[in-house]
Amino acid sequence: MTSQINEIWANRALLNNPKSLETIRDVINQLDRGVLRVANPPTDENGSWTVNEWVKKAILLYFISQQMKIEESGIFTFHDKIPLKSDFETAKVRVVPPAVARYGSFQAPGVILMPSYVNIGAYVDERTMVDTWATVGSCAQIGKDVHLSGGVGIGGVLEPPQAAPVIVEDGAFIGSRCIVVEGAHIGKRAVLGAGVTITGSSKIIDVTGAKPVEYKGFVPANSVVIPGSYAKQFQAGEFHVPCAIIIGQRKESTDLKTSLNDALRDNNVSV
Repeated sequence: MTSQINEIWANRALLNNPKSLETIRDVINQLDRGVLRVANPPTDENGSWTVNEWVKKAILLYFISQQMKIEESGIFTFHDKIPLKSDFETAKVRVVPPAVARYGSFQAPGVILMPSYVNIGAYVDERTMVDTWATVGSCAQIGKDVHLSGGVGIGGVLEPPQAAPVIVEDGAFIGSRCIVVEGAHIGKRAVLGAGVTITGSSKIIDVTGAKPVEYKGFVPANSVVIPGSYAKQFQAGEFHVPCAIIIGQRKESTDLKTSLNDALRDNNVSV
């Protein structure tokens, strides 16, 4: 299937072939069921995430090949190329009106979608909460037991196809109004305080040691993070620009709930 999608990507005339369209639809259907993922997690602790470029190509080809149509859902009317997901009862996913998940996204059993939005290609793993007005962008990879608080914006990354999606690993807590975009990577059990912005090029400065340690676009596991700023020299003078500051570590010795409460209490983090 990989070679077929790459062939269609290279030669768009093949979109006139019904078999090509069937191949593209099959990829999207497998994404919708969680059989395929845009990015695969590492198989061991020393491994890294692998982006399936060809799957992102299939999503883009799906957009090109689909026609606009009307879709009715209760009192709502939509006019789009991509249908909405359905059959959440079988999937054991709780969906609170007016939450929307697009076909081609996956939500594992135990996921709760408060009034929120999940785009095509996104993968939301077991028992994760997507809270009110949070958005999960295209191809984002959200782990197990994650909490995306109210108004969180998880960015989508479709193009270029080789670009890494946003990754939020198991057990992370993303505070209210946080923004995580441009393929940023949030490690396991990390806590982002309210209003933290992480981009692919964001400075993330660990100030817990004798000397600051700087990361870009990556928050290490168990980090407790708050918004910050640092001085930068411009032609017009010195000004402060945003960054994120690691001020502590979430404790491994306690369970998920206790560890979170300790992290917030010990470091005075708002979420």
